[in-house]
Amino acid sequence: MSFEEQPDFASQVADLNKYGQALNRCESVEEVVSLTLEAMSLLFEFSSATFVEVRDGDLQVVHSTNPAFSPNDEPSTVAAEAATTGETVSATGSSAKTVPGSDTTAALAVPASIVDEVTAVLVTRSSTGTEFDESHIRPLEILASHAATAISNIRSRERLERARRDLETRKEMVEMYDRLLRHDLGNDLQVIAGFADAVASDVDGETAEYAERIQTASHNAADLISRVGDLVSTLEEQDEPEPRDLQSILQAVVDRVTSQYDSLSIDFDNEAAEYRVYGGELLDSVFTNVLTNAAVHNEGPVSVTVRVDPIDRDELVVAVADDGSGVDPEVRDELFEMGVKGPDSEGSGFGLGFVRALVESYGGDARVVESEAGGAEFQLRLQRV
Repeated sequence: MSFEEQPDFASQVADLNKYGQALNRCESVEEVVSLTLEAMSLLFEFSSATFVEVRDGDLQVVHSTNPAFSPNDEPSTVAAEAATTGETVSATGSSAKTVPGSDTTAALAVPASIVDEVTAVLVTRSSTGTEFDESHIRPLEILASHAATAISNIRSRERLERARRDLETRKEMVEMYDRLLRHDLGNDLQVIAGFADAVASDVDGETAEYAERIQTASHNAADLISRVGDLVSTLEEQDEPEPRDLQSILQAVVDRVTSQYDSLSIDFDNEAAEYRVYGGELLDSVFTNVLTNAAVHNEGPVSVTVRVDPIDRDELVVAVADDGSGVDPEVRDELFEMGVKGPDSEGSGFGLGFVRALVESYGGDARVVESEAGGAEFQLRLQRV
């Protein structure tokens, strides 16, 4: 008899949904494990239940009511097979036993997956029947799906929290340097500029030219300090990441940049960007900076492709690829550092540093590689909702 044909089908589905709602309120993986094992024991009356977590391809038992397993143990072969294939695995006879001579007659391993990523495996064993049928498999797969969603949400929150802590540390360092620049160096530059003005008014010829160069250098340095201060202030005021509609943000940026730069043609598939991501009010500035970068740092017409590539259930990449002159390999690895720019660039070198700081504050990262057309491809990884 199938799961749907069971006389208590409606009641069991209702119970599973209640556990699903409770799992989504869990704050830690440990809570998810405890609640899932409780459901396996109460709803299915399984003789044993084991929760195996899968993280970065590594499997380990988190908790089990089976005395043969302890926390941090390696899981059984049926659990490993379910994690590898992403498919439910059942076994009978000797293949189901955890130790030789046990009274186990059947084993069932159900992967808990989000899209194609297995986050956990639920394993149960029986000593009263020959094998598990559809009436056991389907409800356990539903419970596994609830557990996978809960774990995925928790891991996303953990990544965002780590990103926030890292950002706070970087902000503190930047703020310290900002205070030093504005106060100490700023005062020294005012003195230099003042003396240069006094010298320039009393000399002529080559000496006057040198004095003018000193004036220009001091004013440029003061302007740079001011811009750094503005950037720091912007980052300090940046709000907490929240779910935002990627499709509408990208479309608005593409339309705006296209209207501003006649030399730029942008290929953007709006329907492929139908996602929600974590970001702040300045998320559009991230995309604007990268797109305008292609126009400003290339001569002549430039073709740009904007695409959205999902990585997994939790992350995606917004890639901006052009057919321009590319990025100098000597600065590619450091391009997102504040103040770093190519040898022929006339910019300040802070635009892409600003991009990376914002993207990292959203729990993502930024990098640049060579595009298929030989130009530059900026890849912005963001957290999906």
